[in-house]
Amino acid sequence: VKVVESGGGWAQPGGSLRLSCEASGFANSVFFMSFYRQAPGQEREMVAKIFLVSGNTNYADSVKDRFTISKVAKNTVNLEMNSLKPEDTALYTCLARTTNGYWGQGTQVTVSS
Repeated sequence: VKVVESGGGWAQPGGSLRLSCEASGFANSVFFMSFYRQAPGQEREMVAKIFLVSGNTNYADSVKDRFTISKVAKNTVNLEMNSLKPEDTALYTCLARTTNGYWGQGTQVTVSS
């Protein structure tokens, strides 16, 4: 079982980045996948969630209308991040949820000029 994020990096304010998360090796269905983020000295927060069967999504208020989560393949999701702000700087981690939760290692996103 593996959950692997990719696509982090650096962007200027107002720029865009795309994160991907692939969950592999699962014997059971993955119900939903989420991206969380945690900045130094702050608590981890849920950024976006997608239910893989229905396609329903949830977003943190701080990213609504800027971030979009979508399913691109079986157990693979993208997080499109637009109009990035310095406060979006954080370690972004993916969660794949079956009857248990499985976390990736995370990918760093830095937004600065």
